[in-house]
Amino acid sequence: MSVNQKEETEKLYYSISEVSEMFELNASTLRFWEKEFEILKPTKNKKGNRLFTSKDIEHIAQIVELVKQKGFTIQGAKDQLKIKGASKPSQDIKLDVIEKLKKIKAKLIHLSENS
Repeated sequence: MSVNQKEETEKLYYSISEVSEMFELNASTLRFWEKEFEILKPTKNKKGNRLFTSKDIEHIAQIVELVKQKGFTIQGAKDQLKIKGASKPSQDIKLDVIEKLKKIKAKLIHLSENS
């Protein structure tokens, strides 16, 4: 594997100092947000060091956008994240809804043809 290939591969875990640098935040801010936001759940190694995944980094980016860029309070950001989460149903729920809509459509077509 060449040096360029190693640089292009994404790391599985990022330290709190790396994440702090990415977003220009204090480590204490990240630790505080971890307590405040349910979606932020970094794993910890045996020493207790936080290890952030790419999913955690996506969540931090959302929080930074809401709190630092859009000026939301912590509670306001929590509410926004809940709304966003609720508006993105899982694939299973989507498939169930599609199936129910197809059944309703078939019943409506049947009713309109028999009227």
